Amino acid sequence: MSYTVEKIASNKVKLTFTESAEAFEAAMQKAYLKTRGKINVPGFRKGKAPRKLIENMYGEAVFYDDAFEIIAQPAYDEAVKADSLNPVDRPEVDIQQIGSGKDLQFTIEVFVKPDITLGEYKGVEVKKTVRPITEEAISARIDADVERASTTEDVTDRAVEAGDIVNLNYAGTVDGVAFEGGTAENQSLTIGSNMFIPGFEEQMVGMQIGEEKDLNVKFPEQYHAAELAGKDAVFHVKVNGIQQKVKPALDDDFAADVSEFDTFEAYRKNIVDTLEKNEAERAEAELEDNLVQKVVDAADCDIPDAMIEDEITTMMREMEMRMAYQGLRFEDYLKYTGQTADQMREQYKGEATNRVKTQLVLEAIAKAENIEASDEDHQTAIADQAKRMGREAEEFKASLSEGQLAYLRETAGIKKTIDFLKANAVITEKGEEKAGEETKAETKE
Repeated sequence: MSYTVEKIASNKVKLTFTESAEAFEAAMQKAYLKTRGKINVPGFRKGKAPRKLIENMYGEAVFYDDAFEIIAQPAYDEAVKADSLNPVDRPEVDIQQIGSGKDLQFTIEVFVKPDITLGEYKGVEVKKTVRPITEEAISARIDADVERASTTEDVTDRAVEAGDIVNLNYAGTVDGVAFEGGTAENQSLTIGSNMFIPGFEEQMVGMQIGEEKDLNVKFPEQYHAAELAGKDAVFHVKVNGIQQKVKPALDDDFAADVSEFDTFEAYRKNIVDTLEKNEAERAEAELEDNLVQKVVDAADCDIPDAMIEDEITTMMREMEMRMAYQGLRFEDYLKYTGQTADQMREQYKGEATNRVKTQLVLEAIAKAENIEASDEDHQTAIADQAKRMGREAEEFKASLSEGQLAYLRETAGIKKTIDFLKANAVITEKGEEKAGEETKAETKE
């Protein structure tokens, strides 16, 4: 077998193969032995008819497909490996010559990973912004703990107020007719939670225990039950009981109850430290994203449609998995949003294209700079993933397949490449809490 490889585009190659007539004859014999049991010839049991007789009856082309496959598939696989090609789509085959006594001649065209024309990737200017930790953010974290530590107590001496937890019965009608899901008893509702239709909770403020009242509301124009969307409704409600939240005092006892710290001061400091750590990580991730995107935008390549479609398929599967974890079916989500799978694929196209280009650009930079993940880098990636999953590194590693291990090595390589980009970038660091103050730090590898 002889072949040549011709690059006919930045993302496509053409392989031209020639196989000898003798090799094709051997393949024809193998094809005959493989398929003779499936061919009916009068006077012969299946599998016993001579090859020449079958060819006389059906023509020798009856064995061409199998004979061609016997030769072409191994030849193509060997060429892909020998020439380090990276096919990303199904190959297109064109047979120029086939038949007994003739050399077999055919071509295969296939899309491959495209050539990447890198733009500027060293000395790229990028800003790193660290946002200040505000009192509002600190209070929000404390309020979350207060909410968990709060208790409730019955209220008997006053009317419903905002923030109360009300036990109620309700029955809703539209044009005097009850509708599905509009009636319930002994339901719990926090006034001000906005869990019910707009206007419902506000009209309950001031009601007494045992009081009954008609609430006039209007369903939102965009409502999950289309038959109710935008319609006026009346809910007859009765207040069965009222409870109010009792919040703990912000003192050392509270800190000991909700955390590992004995004093409120230490508890609050830990919240500040955690928020600062999270903000530093966010700022670093934002920096990396902006830096990589600048490098990707500066590069040029012609991405085959197959690579984009494969990435869209991956993104769709990821979305299905996330929904499954939440107990949702993808089909129900499409129905609820009024979309089709094809429409969603089209929406993902831009993001998928950028993800594929990013991967290709980072690979090209790694190749240009001889960046490879070392065994130590690989082990660190495994340990980091194990930590994120709350597992021991060695036990986690033993559970991984070859494909998963290869993925983590690839991840380590990507991280190393991004670290290279950061080490060679011009980073302007800006803390928003110091308005107007900026410091430039140019780092080099």
